[in-house]
Amino acid sequence: MSQAKVGYAAMLEQFGPREIVEYCVAAEAAGFSGVMAADHFQPWVPQQGQAPFVWTVMAAIGERTTGDFGPGVTCPGYRMHPATVAQASATLAVAYPGRHWLGLGSGEALNEHVVGGYWPETPERIARMLESIEIIRKLFSGKDVKHDGRWYKLETSRLWTLPEAPPPIYVATAGPYTARKTGELCDGIITVGAVEEKIETVFEKFEEGARSAGKDPTTMPRILQLHLAWAPTYEEALRDAIVEWPNGGMKFPKQDIRSPFDFGAMARLVRAEDFEGRLVISEDPEVHRAHIQKLLDLGFDQVYLHNVGRDQLRWIEVFGRDVLPKLHR
Repeated sequence: MSQAKVGYAAMLEQFGPREIVEYCVAAEAAGFSGVMAADHFQPWVPQQGQAPFVWTVMAAIGERTTGDFGPGVTCPGYRMHPATVAQASATLAVAYPGRHWLGLGSGEALNEHVVGGYWPETPERIARMLESIEIIRKLFSGKDVKHDGRWYKLETSRLWTLPEAPPPIYVATAGPYTARKTGELCDGIITVGAVEEKIETVFEKFEEGARSAGKDPTTMPRILQLHLAWAPTYEEALRDAIVEWPNGGMKFPKQDIRSPFDFGAMARLVRAEDFEGRLVISEDPEVHRAHIQKLLDLGFDQVYLHNVGRDQLRWIEVFGRDVLPKLHR
């Protein structure tokens, strides 16, 4: 056994750029292995209050820390053409060799509708993401490339600033079809805490896709982003969940909702019982350690933790001392 790699999930929905960079620095000092930064144009609910540009913040994180980091996740093709995402990612990989990874997803209307385009249903969003990966892979090759696909076009061009090796591409998904395509086309998978049976199915499909492409799935990272609510008392932790992260208790698809104010109206209906099975709420670090370890035992290689409360420094200190050293792979 070895100590688990546990990173810090930097929620840009809650904190401005200077503040979140200081939290990332504190997390690394406390033993967190890296940073996953959220790509949001808007927060989920107005209470969260922030949404700085993820690529700018990641550059600042790279400058102040030494661990791995990546957008967890960004959506190519709506606010940013896949070619622009490829350029941004390649630049970070050159600036911070061996540290940056690119996390991709099919997106949410909350962030992507702001440019005024048509917002498609799930199958089309997934198809667009897969075509985006094709474009990004082409550009990471360093060659002159062009693309004339169903959703996107790329005139003959190349990336002029490229790392020695392209950054790994991970896709965030909890669906079996996308998990299989992720194994086939990408370098690793990101998912969120879910029931064991669902995680096992996602892993199985991911492995199928990897083998179909001639890859060894045991060498491909499986990454978990985990939200939790810790505070010195249970009452404070519950309050943080309900006030700061009510979206964690919303038991319905969120991809088509466009406004933080709509989410805020729905948040008034969220109760403590709505977080059951979705977000661990406890003042006891041992309760959180046991839950994280259970998920690591399912086969995750790396976990990025997000505590939903505002007092990030106190949480970082407590988990760095009482939780991280006890977690193992």
